[in-house]
Amino acid sequence: MLTSCSDYHIFQKSKFKSRKECMDSYCEVVDAAFEAGVRPRCHMEDITRADIEGFVLPFVERLMRMSEQVPDELSAKVRLCDTMGFGVSFPGVELPRSIPKLIYKLNQEVGVPSDRLEWHGHNDFHKVHTNASAAWLYGCDAVNTTLFGFGERTGNPPLESAVIEYISLRGDLSGINTEVITEVAEYMLSIGLPIPDNYPIVGKAFNTTRAGIHAGGLRQDERIYNIFDTTKLLNRPPRVALTDKSGADGVALWVNEFFGLKGKDRISKIKVHKVARWVMDQYEKEGRMTAISDEELEAKVKELMPTYWEKYKG
Repeated sequence: MLTSCSDYHIFQKSKFKSRKECMDSYCEVVDAAFEAGVRPRCHMEDITRADIEGFVLPFVERLMRMSEQVPDELSAKVRLCDTMGFGVSFPGVELPRSIPKLIYKLNQEVGVPSDRLEWHGHNDFHKVHTNASAAWLYGCDAVNTTLFGFGERTGNPPLESAVIEYISLRGDLSGINTEVITEVAEYMLSIGLPIPDNYPIVGKAFNTTRAGIHAGGLRQDERIYNIFDTTKLLNRPPRVALTDKSGADGVALWVNEFFGLKGKDRISKIKVHKVARWVMDQYEKEGRMTAISDEELEAKVKELMPTYWEKYKG
């Protein structure tokens, strides 16, 4: 239920003559919802530009009093909407932009239970994920998210990042099957919705390294350069994109991942020297500027490492 609360929306958009007229109008609709047996969720649009003491708190206090007259399952919920992304999570910020103070005021002073508070943020200043996490930490039970941050203008908190954040805060998986994140990303791509290659957690290259020293570290122990066990949690093993900066370490990592080799079966960089030399020739002799594709590498591995190809792919 749209209950816009900044003066921009009260006077400029909705053309109310006073805040009291606006509040009375909202409460009439809430009453109608109660009478119909419908639980209202009041969407406090543009709360980070609103007069908190002069409008938001009196309105929410009135909602709480009205909710006391109906069964618990109909009690009004309050959704705090940071419509323009002005919310700030760190201490010392004044209202209305302070997320900690907003949550505290509504939760502790007005008495809105945590399970009836929601956060709905936008990403105009790249704070959407941090702000949603702050809302959780300060007493807001629910965070509205969208698949991979899609949404109005700059988008909403990305669901997959919220899932990972929740697991981090709780310290365990909480029964969540994180591999579904990868499945959903594949579905989104299949219907033509773009996900940038470097997008965290699901982008095509999010755990792909191009630097030779990074590839060397990954080859020795993936924990050196991989954010977490992406194979276990996302069904996405770390990868390397081969360029003139990758070196033999990068080639060895690519070959081992391509053949699916683990532990003692993994091939050393010495044994991939022919493929590594071919990669370097592409740049030193051919003047290549782009990364080597997987298809090109697969063909060269088959040509230059026939024994391993027969053993693992034959």
